[in-house]
Amino acid sequence: MIVRVAAALGILILATSGASAREVVPFEARVSPGTIVIKTAERRLYYVRGDGTALRYRVAVGKPGKQWFGEARIDGKYVRPAWSPPMEVKRDNPRLPDVIPGGSPNNPMGARALTLDLDEYAIHGTNRPGSIGTYASYGCIRMLNEDIVDLYDQVSVGTRVVVTP
Repeated sequence: MIVRVAAALGILILATSGASAREVVPFEARVSPGTIVIKTAERRLYYVRGDGTALRYRVAVGKPGKQWFGEARIDGKYVRPAWSPPMEVKRDNPRLPDVIPGGSPNNPMGARALTLDLDEYAIHGTNRPGSIGTYASYGCIRMLNEDIVDLYDQVSVGTRVVVTP
């Protein structure tokens, strides 16, 4: 109730303190609780809760021409994953190594990754926090490391992900 009143008054309530960008917001949607909804134009990810609210996170989304829309499911959960650049990324950046070890400062996957059952896309942390809120990726959804850790702890393999324009 406090969140709804605060939202009506235009007050921002942070779910946590620190560098996190997540907040609880009213959310009316025709999706089941536990669904992740990514609104590309807003550069926001919503984790839908069962009480008419969602956790909202700021994210980076695909660059123009690299975005995708539709549905997927989480098919893997990884802590400090290694990263192998997809062929398109490697073609654009041929000097990239074939694998960047997990936990390496130049690993773009960050602290956690939720892989999707659609091509080579994931929702993951980032080693470039300044990219959050922008159109920056090849189609992956980037989150602050603090936020991907929070989301990772709440979702499971099989969670539905809906990406809208």
